[in-house]
Amino acid sequence: MSITYTITLQNCAFFARHGVHDEEEFLGQRFFVDAELDVVAGDALENDSIDDTVNYGIAFTVIEEIVTGKRRYLIEALALDIAKGLCEKFPQIKRAKITVRKPNAPVPGVLDFVQVSIEHFV
Repeated sequence: MSITYTITLQNCAFFARHGVHDEEEFLGQRFFVDAELDVVAGDALENDSIDDTVNYGIAFTVIEEIVTGKRRYLIEALALDIAKGLCEKFPQIKRAKITVRKPNAPVPGVLDFVQVSIEHFV
């Protein structure tokens, strides 16, 4: 019997400099990330072992390092890099759905944020 479960990190906030326009790199802004991770349990739940599961403190750090790292022009590319980074760090993850929100997107109108979501399957 194979058991899977989902870990969600919701509304992780980081200051970064992503975007196409030079001003976005110069000024920077806050980005918000949600990570929904489908995990194969293995023995983690039966053994109540943090070592056998996705440690969400470490997962947060992986997300932070990617978001605050190199500049990306597209938040879609950022979301994909986060998904790949989490799946590389934690082989138990079989699906990573990553959502990136950009509140101050340079659009000619009023909106709360622009958001993209990607799903990466292993």
